[in-house]
Amino acid sequence: MNANSKNNHRKPLDICIVGETNLDLVLYGLPEEMPVERELLGSGFEMTLGGSSSILTHNLAVLGTRVGFVSEVGNDAMGDIAQDYLKGSGVDLSHFRQKAGAKTGVTLLLPHGKKRHILTYPGVMSELRVEDLDFAYLTSARHFHLSSLFLQTGLHPGLPQLFDDLKSAGLTVSLDTNDDPTGAWHGVLDQLLDKVDILLPNEDELLQIADAATTEQALDKLAPRLPLIVVKCGTRGALVQRGKERKWVPPFVVEPVDTIGAGDSFNAGFLNAWLAGEDPMRAATMGNLTGALSTLRPGGVEAHRDVSLRTQFLGTHALS
Repeated sequence: MNANSKNNHRKPLDICIVGETNLDLVLYGLPEEMPVERELLGSGFEMTLGGSSSILTHNLAVLGTRVGFVSEVGNDAMGDIAQDYLKGSGVDLSHFRQKAGAKTGVTLLLPHGKKRHILTYPGVMSELRVEDLDFAYLTSARHFHLSSLFLQTGLHPGLPQLFDDLKSAGLTVSLDTNDDPTGAWHGVLDQLLDKVDILLPNEDELLQIADAATTEQALDKLAPRLPLIVVKCGTRGALVQRGKERKWVPPFVVEPVDTIGAGDSFNAGFLNAWLAGEDPMRAATMGNLTGALSTLRPGGVEAHRDVSLRTQFLGTHALS
């Protein structure tokens, strides 16, 4: 059992997530090299809940974790759709806001086998500030999580102090930076790393965060600064670094429809198990399981929304 499982039900929420909400528009079957001034026909289309934070929030809630979500969308049709997705998952949305005069963000994804183009209009996602957050609400949870650090630029000035205050209030903190569209990779991140309990990058992000050439070098560099690093390695599984201990957690092999949101779904499984008291290795096994589940339907939440599929898949591969 991990220390975070203590006093499990003394707070109303297990976790509070602050982050972005948008819709994902996924267009399948386009060529990888797309000429301009040509009309190209896709073979399929899906619209679903998007945003790393929202995918994590949704899937964590349907797994049974008590989740509070702080986010903003525009007062528009896409904001309505996104909110309906979240309502159906059982997330506490008392601090979710539709902002007048703002536009909901949107991401256009063009999958090509194992690769994809990702085009994002941020909309309101960059406007949320630390001053907009209700600290009492954040501390009604045992744990705090932040995703998409580099997209949420409005939060940056206040994040170092917020992390300090959350830690002083007894919360643990996890971070998934996701990609940095600017390619800079540092700035506010350098001020946050030493305040984080769990870092949840994929391999490419890990190399950028550590400014290292290999995964091993990156972990050697970051391990002294972070109690727990869980690296998502796709079809190779996950790599867990706790102190000086480094272990591989094998994947669950499936035939994916696409891998959109698989990393966020891994985070959902990992945090669900970790907050329930499982050790990091078993939590990473659960992360691999929910990450694999996510790939069985288009987008990041559709497999978790499918109650029959979710129940059957998780039941078949239940942790022993």
